[in-house]
Amino acid sequence: MKKIFKILGIILVVLIVGLIAAPFLFKSQLEDLLKRSINENLNATVAWEEFDLTLFSSFPDAAVQVKNFSIVNKAPFEGDTLASGALLQLDMGVMQLFKTSSGNPIAVDAIKLNQAFVNIKVDSLGNANYDITKESATPETDTIADNTGSFKFDIQHYELNNSRINYLDESTKTYLKLTEVNHEGTGDFSAAVSNLDTKTEALASFDFDGVNYLNSNKIKLDALIEMNLPEQRYTFKENQLLVNQLPLVFSGFVKINETNNELDLAFETPSSDFKNFLAVIPEIYAKNLDGVTTTGDFIVNGKINGIVDETHIPKLDIEIKSNNASFKYPDLPKTVEDIVIDMQIVNETGLVEDTYLRLGNLNLRIDQDVFNAKGRIDRLTTNPLIDLALKGKLNLANLEKAYPLELDQDLNGMLTVDMTANFDMESVDKEQYQNIKSSGTANLKDFKYISPELPNPLTIAVANVKFNPGTITLENLTAQTGKTDLAAKGSIENLIPFLLSKQNLKGRFNVNSNTINLSDFSVVETTPVTPAESKTKTVTATKEAAIKIPSFLDAAIDFSAGKVIYDNITLSNVRGNVAINDETASLNNIQSDIFGGAIALQGNVSTKGLTPTFGMNLDLKSVDISKSFEGLEMLQQFAPIAKALQGALNTTISLKGNLSDDLTPVLSSLAGNALAQLLTVKVDPEKMKLLNALDGKLDFINLQNIDLSNLKTQLSFNDGLVTVKPFDFNVKGINVGVSGTHSLENTINYVLNLKVPGTFLGTKLGSTLSSLSNTDLDKYTVDLPVNLSGSFTSPQVNVNMQQAVTNLTQQIVATQKGKLQQQGEDKIKDVLGGLLGGSKTTKDTTTTSKPKDSLATKPNTTTVVKDVLGGLFGKKKKAADTTKTGNN
Repeated sequence: MKKIFKILGIILVVLIVGLIAAPFLFKSQLEDLLKRSINENLNATVAWEEFDLTLFSSFPDAAVQVKNFSIVNKAPFEGDTLASGALLQLDMGVMQLFKTSSGNPIAVDAIKLNQAFVNIKVDSLGNANYDITKESATPETDTIADNTGSFKFDIQHYELNNSRINYLDESTKTYLKLTEVNHEGTGDFSAAVSNLDTKTEALASFDFDGVNYLNSNKIKLDALIEMNLPEQRYTFKENQLLVNQLPLVFSGFVKINETNNELDLAFETPSSDFKNFLAVIPEIYAKNLDGVTTTGDFIVNGKINGIVDETHIPKLDIEIKSNNASFKYPDLPKTVEDIVIDMQIVNETGLVEDTYLRLGNLNLRIDQDVFNAKGRIDRLTTNPLIDLALKGKLNLANLEKAYPLELDQDLNGMLTVDMTANFDMESVDKEQYQNIKSSGTANLKDFKYISPELPNPLTIAVANVKFNPGTITLENLTAQTGKTDLAAKGSIENLIPFLLSKQNLKGRFNVNSNTINLSDFSVVETTPVTPAESKTKTVTATKEAAIKIPSFLDAAIDFSAGKVIYDNITLSNVRGNVAINDETASLNNIQSDIFGGAIALQGNVSTKGLTPTFGMNLDLKSVDISKSFEGLEMLQQFAPIAKALQGALNTTISLKGNLSDDLTPVLSSLAGNALAQLLTVKVDPEKMKLLNALDGKLDFINLQNIDLSNLKTQLSFNDGLVTVKPFDFNVKGINVGVSGTHSLENTINYVLNLKVPGTFLGTKLGSTLSSLSNTDLDKYTVDLPVNLSGSFTSPQVNVNMQQAVTNLTQQIVATQKGKLQQQGEDKIKDVLGGLLGGSKTTKDTTTTSKPKDSLATKPNTTTVVKDVLGGLFGKKKKAADTTKTGNN
């Protein structure tokens, strides 16, 4: 006995040592074997972070684990990931490890794939990214390699855990997405005929030709499938499929042939309870069906049979029917009754273009309101031809009382519809509106729209729409929000294309209003509210969000309004045209009364880019300056001096720049120019520190008496700098020239040049010159420069009086020299005239002869000439003493 236990102990130790040593002995050989298989068989880039071999977690099998792997395509899908995953595990018998050096293939009996992503693509030319197997001259076998030392798959079990699968076929516009996939199958893939027992759970989304049919619908399938591998025929046996909570059972088979696939399937609902209809609606919308009471039936049954190849699809006959059904949710007061559904999807030829949907009847009633729809859609998968009729009346408020809708706002109002429409989607896409036939009417009354984006409810008292071939007419619409009232009419060219193919909404409208308050349309962001708080229906605005011109609008609007209120500005008798397209509003011939005058403007506003922009031409006539200054921030920045002006002005302004999120101009970005003409303007220096300081420096001018009537000036602005072109005006005989710049940061750099009469500077002259009379000083005019710097709130005024006085003095001296020079020249002429025989007098014969010594008293001619020249050149001589007589 002891010997037996000893032998068993030795065997156990050997097994344990073998289990520990095996991974080290076979790991590198298996990894090389896997790499060789991949290189020989796959045309793709395969990589992994870790390769491991374990015997403990899968005992009595051995498990090869490939962790964090990826398979990346080569051309024509180069760079696309075909598959990736956290773990790929291949289970095999322990004895298979000894085949690594024997040249025989290793048989894999189980596969596990965790957190995988499988991304299957078929491009528009039919190329598939999963076609990565290298071509071989030898016939294909059931293994992925030959028998010279690789792997073969004798699968008994496989599983896919917490994974994702995408399938995109661009040629057929088919998109299938499966998430949260958990699938497992157990069967014998080495047998010719066997049963495969599968269990599958996933969330499925399915789009076909741009139409969404499933959106994260919960799928659960338990199916027993008979596999006939030699014939590639798979037959459904016991099975049940749940789509959300709708049960379906299948029968039939799928057969894979060399040139096509063959299907012969039938399915139906195992019960006829109308709750099956609610079950097919995604749970997020249908909510919990516990306690929902239903009457009537709901039946889904269908047949799919035929071949699938490049030309054909299976023939279809799928019926969805319900008769005299109803449902009521336990927590809601209303019941949906008289439900009738008669719908069929049919293809009788196997050609995809012959698929059609017939809506024989769709009917429901809530209280006394009945709604009915009938129609047919031919060419369902190519160019759908739609023939639809709608008729009914619905109190929209009852929808929430009968079905658990979760909307951002309460539904309300009465909708009445009686219309027909006939069109094909190709005409819709190509904007061939003449092929869109519609007729009938729609009416909406007492509709109230409440949204966090609007500060007040938007109430539509009435809206009447008439459907015509090619166009839809808005016969009248009356609405109110806050203080704003609207009355509109017009036409819509493409309502159906807008609703079905995402085209821009095209139309032309006339809008009239007594009052439009733009604050009623402010877009605001709101603070989140809890479910308990949401019951109060209150909204707290936190900050303004960006106002965007709707990208889907392509419309022209002719409008008139008695009054438009924007912030603190009121415009009266507003009229004009707005054309909206490509997120741009073009303003044409806008006219209004404003600030006691009138304004006309043209331009555009665009919110298409990240930063809104605008360009505008404005023409203001006879507007009150003080009102304009108070209402327009732009005027406060560009012409701060207007604060001290009283009167009216005309101005034309051309500018462009950026806008803030609430569409107000960003002043630092503006560029443009303006021409202003002042009308009957008076100045109040007390209202502006700059003028007050200037008035204190110029004691000979009273700025309160300035009359700037009919003054014209031009200015330009760019990069935050306002440049005033030189202009001049007259103040009590003084000409004032102005030029310079100021910035939007309030700094100033201006030069004033005053043409001042000498009279105002008489007291500044020296005593000799100041003795000149005012009449003499009035003849002189000098430049008086005044430099303005600092800021409008803290100005610095520098009056260069010394330069003006110096200039005046120089003018006076020059004038006096001129006078003296003229006087000297006259005297010289007189003297020279006497010396050269000027005019003679007739001798008075009655005169008595004087004594000789009387000649001594006459001035010497030479002395007279010297005195005149001396006085002229500043060399004054003493006069000769005429009392002396010459003795010698």
